[in-house]
Amino acid sequence: MKIFKSVLVLSALLTMLVACGGDSSSSSVSPDPRPCEDQNEDCDDTSSSSGEVSKNSSSSQKNSNKEKSSSSVEKSKSSSSSVILASSSSSSKKDEKSSSSVEKAKESSSSVKPSSSDAKSSSSEDVKQSSSSVVASSSSVAEQSSSSIVIPKHFSTAVSYSDLEDSRDSRVYKYFAVTGKDTNGKKVTIKVMAENLNVGVMIDGEKNQEDDSKIERYCYDNDSINCLIYGGLYQWAEVMQLPSRCNTESCAGLIKPNHQGICPAGWRLLTYNDFYIVVHADDNDAGVKGVRSTAFGGLNYTGYSLVGAGIRDDDAQNSRFASLNTAAFWFYPTEQETRVNRAGVSYSTKTTTTISDGYGSKLQASSVRCVMVE
Repeated sequence: MKIFKSVLVLSALLTMLVACGGDSSSSSVSPDPRPCEDQNEDCDDTSSSSGEVSKNSSSSQKNSNKEKSSSSVEKSKSSSSSVILASSSSSSKKDEKSSSSVEKAKESSSSVKPSSSDAKSSSSEDVKQSSSSVVASSSSVAEQSSSSIVIPKHFSTAVSYSDLEDSRDSRVYKYFAVTGKDTNGKKVTIKVMAENLNVGVMIDGEKNQEDDSKIERYCYDNDSINCLIYGGLYQWAEVMQLPSRCNTESCAGLIKPNHQGICPAGWRLLTYNDFYIVVHADDNDAGVKGVRSTAFGGLNYTGYSLVGAGIRDDDAQNSRFASLNTAAFWFYPTEQETRVNRAGVSYSTKTTTTISDGYGSKLQASSVRCVMVE
C-alpha cells in the first residue's frame, strides 16, 4: 500500500516534470506573456527588464537621435552660416567686381568721351565739308545748268556794245550809245541798255510786290528761265523803288529828276524822251520796227534789241501773264494822280515813228530799261 502511494507520487512528479519541460520548450519557441504573469517573479523580472532595456534603448535611441538631430542642426547651422558667409562673401565679391566694373566703366566712359567728341567734331567737320561740297556742287550744277541754257541774243551785229556790271548781283548787261533827235528836235547822244533789267528775288505772279525790304520780280509764267531771256517784270512802285503803298495811292511828290529807281548806281529810268531818241536815231529809218529785235519781228537797226517780254496783268479774271513775244511794255517815271504813263510796243506795229504812250495800272508789271546818267 505504501509502495502504491509512492508510485503514484512519483508518477505525479514525473507528469509535472514533463508538463514543465514542455512549457519551457514552447515558451522558448513562442513566448506567451500570460504564463509569466501566472508563474513567478523571475518571469516578471524578465519582462520588466526587457521593458527597461526597451526604454533605455528607446531613450538612448532618442538621445542618439537628439544628438544626431542636434548635430545635424549644428551642422545645418554651421552649413547655413557658412552659406550665409559664402553668400555675403560672394555678394561682397560681386559688389567689389560690380564697383570695380563701374569704376572701369567710368574710366572707360571718361576715356571714350573725348574720342566721342572728337568723332562728333570729325563728323560735323565731315558734314560741313560734305555740305559745302554739296553746295559747291549744286552751285556748279546751277552754273552749268544756266550756262548750258541757250539764251537767245538779240543784239545787232552792226552795233558796238559795252558791258555794264551791276554791283548788286554781278550780272552783266550790254549797253550802247545812240545819237538821235529828242522831242525838241535836238540831236542828243545817250547811253542806254540793250537788255531788260533782271534784278531781285523772284516771287509768285499771284502776289503783289509788297516787301519794301528787298527788290522783288516776276518771271513770265513763274519760270526763272524767262527772266534770263526776257528780263524781270516789275510793278510801278518797285520800278520807282518807292513804298509799295504808292501802287494804290499818289506818290507824285516823291518822283525826282533823273529818277534812279530800280536801276544800278549811275543809271536812271528810261523816259519818254529817251525812247523817242532811240526810235529817231540817225541810222534808223524804220521807226519802231527798227528798234525791235529780229526775233520780235523787227530790223534792229538801232541795236536797241527790244523783245516781246509780255506783261503780268493785275486782272485776276484773266491769266496773270500775257503777250509773250507779241508785245513789250514799260513804265515811265511819271504819274497822273493814280495812273501812270506806260509805253507799249507790239509785234503788229507797222508805223515808222509813232510811239505808243498811254496809261496803265500800277499793279500791272512791265519791263525796265535804264539810261546812263551823264
